[in-house]
Amino acid sequence: MAAAAAFCNVNNAYGIKKLRQDNNNLVKNHHLQRNYSTLYAVQGPLLRSYDIIQTRYDQAFTSILRAKQEHARNRSLLECRAERGTALTEQQVEKDEDVSRATLIWRAIKLPMYTVGLIPASVGAAAAYLETGYFSPERYFGSLAAFVLIIAWVNLSNDVYDYDTGADKNKKESVVNLVGSRTAINVIAWLLLVLGSGGLSWVAEEAGSPHSLLLLACTVFCCYIYQCPPFRLSYLGLGEPLCFAAFGPFATIGFICSSGTSELPISSTVISASTLVGFTSSLILLCSHFHRTMKLGKISPLVRLGTEAGANVVKMAVLGLYWLVFAFGLSDTLPYASLIFCTTTLPMGNLVVNFVQENHKSLFLRMGFDFKDKSKIFMAKYFSVRLHTIFGAALTAGLWHPDCFQESNFQS
Repeated sequence: MAAAAAFCNVNNAYGIKKLRQDNNNLVKNHHLQRNYSTLYAVQGPLLRSYDIIQTRYDQAFTSILRAKQEHARNRSLLECRAERGTALTEQQVEKDEDVSRATLIWRAIKLPMYTVGLIPASVGAAAAYLETGYFSPERYFGSLAAFVLIIAWVNLSNDVYDYDTGADKNKKESVVNLVGSRTAINVIAWLLLVLGSGGLSWVAEEAGSPHSLLLLACTVFCCYIYQCPPFRLSYLGLGEPLCFAAFGPFATIGFICSSGTSELPISSTVISASTLVGFTSSLILLCSHFHRTMKLGKISPLVRLGTEAGANVVKMAVLGLYWLVFAFGLSDTLPYASLIFCTTTLPMGNLVVNFVQENHKSLFLRMGFDFKDKSKIFMAKYFSVRLHTIFGAALTAGLWHPDCFQESNFQS
């Protein structure tokens, strides 16, 4: 009886009534509430601190999550706009190309690119005239015509082998895509090479200079390993050095030898003039790769460096070109007239640098998206062709008339 009374004593908080109260609290609050004794009362402040820290952590995590979601929505919006802009640009380009087939043919011919044959022949003839006082119109125009055929072979075979690798798959101005026959273009290209080589051989025989034929053969070999299998060194990023060697020292000195006498020495003037021609020739190839991407397979220096660093390389190349002119002119390696005439082309060089700096990337690329405005930067190579042409003409004029700025000429 005493044990039962003790068990049912309400004052001691035990018994059936206490169990009923605990059961009601469990149903009401849907969770257990533990009553801590005085032994664990000291843990209360720690638990409250933990709850505060947990609440603040949840708030911070929620804020970060919302910020990430907002950033993702903004990024998706910008990417959609970029894709829409790309689609509109491609549609506009396709529309323009579909309207005018003549424009595609003009681009396929690449007439401005034939200046890489005109300038070495002209500078070579002028340098030979400076050294020997002899000029043969027959040799000059014969060499020029033969070298134009060589350049035509370079352009056609480049389209053929780029078609084989898939680099020109979507290039509508490709000669192979325009004609629709890869075999026909390849046969025509190699026939042009045979005719051009025959013309250069005839000029070398007339000049009695086997060195001329050897140097021009080196030019053809550089062009071959640049684009033709099994070498295809252009896909490895070696196009610019090959272009410099082919159209600079090899072609220019070869034309100098074929334009002068068989005993023409290789002087410092000849070497400096050929170096400048090679510099501007390789600049054309460098600027033609701004619109290229890694997907096309040609790992050019601009593809490796990116357009930002590539634009700086173009700037340094143009500055280096004019520093070389001043160095050659002040050291009497080149005539003083060449220094004056070449200096007048500075505005064109500045135009190339400014155009590349301003148009090598669009607004989306500045914001971190690889969305290049190819319709603008595509024109960079044509500006470099203009620089190559007028710079070569200025260099030719200075070599042809080295004494036009002498004091005696002004007094007379």
